[in-house]
Amino acid sequence: MGSRPEVVAPPEIFYDDAEARKYTSSSRIVEIQATLSERAVELLALPDDNVPKLLLDIGCGSGLSGETLSENGQHWIGLDISPSMLNIALEREVEGDLLLGDMGQGLGIRPGVIDGAISISAVQWLCNADKSSHNPRLRLKAFFTSLYRCLANGARAVFQVYPENIEQRELILNAAMHAGFAGGIVVDFPHSSKRRKEFLVLTCGQRSVNASMSKGKDEDGESCSDDDNEDEENQTVCISDRHRPRKKQKKNKSGKGREWLLRKKEQMRRRGNAVPPDTKYTGRKRKDRF
Repeated sequence: MGSRPEVVAPPEIFYDDAEARKYTSSSRIVEIQATLSERAVELLALPDDNVPKLLLDIGCGSGLSGETLSENGQHWIGLDISPSMLNIALEREVEGDLLLGDMGQGLGIRPGVIDGAISISAVQWLCNADKSSHNPRLRLKAFFTSLYRCLANGARAVFQVYPENIEQRELILNAAMHAGFAGGIVVDFPHSSKRRKEFLVLTCGQRSVNASMSKGKDEDGESCSDDDNEDEENQTVCISDRHRPRKKQKKNKSGKGREWLLRKKEQMRRRGNAVPPDTKYTGRKRKDRF
């Protein structure tokens, strides 16, 4: 398997029956998936109330990361585009519910029912245009918008990603911010070329305003200080404000009441234009009637 399978073929084609079985039977991959999933669950910062949460595993594959969720006492739903991967998950009798779907087309899940979401090495696939109809920006928009909608207020989403370059990282992060999320990139082992891992940590809803941002880990397993975050172009913690696009609103008419309208009409009269006479109804807001 190449270092970047997303540049070889679309996921539903690359992960055929042979590759899915090879992926799941690799002890090295199983160990890596378990480690990354544990870290993702840690970054989710779920409340310690002994109440199982309903989590979403996006790009669940054969259920390796879902097993970590089950071991942590959580319920989960797995989504993947590869039928072969999901068939292996069924053979392994994973405890989560499995959905076949393309996350780039949006998540068909009821609003506000998911308590958190994780994804291991999957979101960067959306940056590729595998078909002539694929537009990475639109696919990322559909994904993050639908994810924001199905998450509960204050819930977190943690994505372990392998962006190919800075442009991909910014493309993913900007799409998440425009969908309404707050958060940023958390980098573990930022000074190690082999152990370096990037996590996109997002929060949604009103409770996300006061949510504290997680910090990356260094070589000793300790949290990186803020001073360590400003070297190189990939900073350890990149916090972005919430920039949810607002609906188009009518222009603010503050200061444009009756007096403003009378002045305008007087200006029009001085220019010689025909202007209706002033009455007690001039400048009065009409009622909404059909």
